[in-house]
Amino acid sequence: MTLGGLLAGTLAFSGAALAEEPDWPRGHHPLPEEGNVIGEAYTVTVEDHEDTLIDIARRHNVGYEEIVRANPEVSIWIPGEGTEVTIPGRFILPDAEPTGIVINIAELRLYYYPEVGEGETPRVETYPIGIGREGYDTPLGITKTTMRLENPAWYPPRSMREEAAERGDPPPEVVPPGPDNPLGEHAILLDIPGYLIHGTNDPDGIGMRASRGCIRMFPEDVESVFHNVPVGTQVNIIDQPIKVGWQDGQPLVQVYQPLEEQEHGMSALIETIARLNEGNANGQAFDYEQLRRLLDEPSGQVVALEAPPEAEPDEAPALNGIFEELALREQ
Repeated sequence: MTLGGLLAGTLAFSGAALAEEPDWPRGHHPLPEEGNVIGEAYTVTVEDHEDTLIDIARRHNVGYEEIVRANPEVSIWIPGEGTEVTIPGRFILPDAEPTGIVINIAELRLYYYPEVGEGETPRVETYPIGIGREGYDTPLGITKTTMRLENPAWYPPRSMREEAAERGDPPPEVVPPGPDNPLGEHAILLDIPGYLIHGTNDPDGIGMRASRGCIRMFPEDVESVFHNVPVGTQVNIIDQPIKVGWQDGQPLVQVYQPLEEQEHGMSALIETIARLNEGNANGQAFDYEQLRRLLDEPSGQVVALEAPPEAEPDEAPALNGIFEELALREQ
């Protein structure tokens, strides 16, 4: 093939292919022209015996819970040189308006849809986050960014100071910028009093419920967002543990454990089936029993729904059985 032919072939690549160029940071993806799935899952081999699973997660743009769920048999602290580690880097985009920042607390992940100029590829950036632990739930709803602070001081809330005082270890009224500051070096204030998107001096907590309600990010991630998110950007905080997707006509689901101590019940199953049918332009059938199992055992992975097994001529369709079971439970 001539050099001209090679160049022509290169220029014919789609935007999705171009998005895989090495200069795209991890977690930055072009918005798909069809469907709503970004990224890929892949494996890496541990090369440094001192690496922890958390170290590997941070380098590959995933958080604690994500890396642990994807590698249940791998030691967190000593994966071991030569061990293969799965990187769960494939995501279904949340069912929310693709503008500004969307934070899905159920999956401990932030999505940022930056405005792009003429000729630029529309994209989404996604980052693992830490959120409020039990009793300090991160609030849901639509808000906006109001101020950006570099090297912020931290003012421990009164409730925290009182709790610490009861333990005999009262904190200072203000913690200046520096290595002891839990806000890290960058903070973005939200239009919800007392809540921020900020860095951290304890990055091992990213991908966990560990804060008092704020959204924490890896220092390098919040720095990137800090310098690119304008004041007044919409922030939509949602709780969406079940995501439905389509790629090349294939129905997909991505299921997370609900934040509250509960299981995905029959109503969640019926709602997910309805959402799948709504987007099923090709009328593709899928295995309802497989979907039920995925809701019973959330993995956080993007899973393709298989075609249903062929039923015997006198066997009732699986969907009918599901609706009958729901009716019985409501009696």
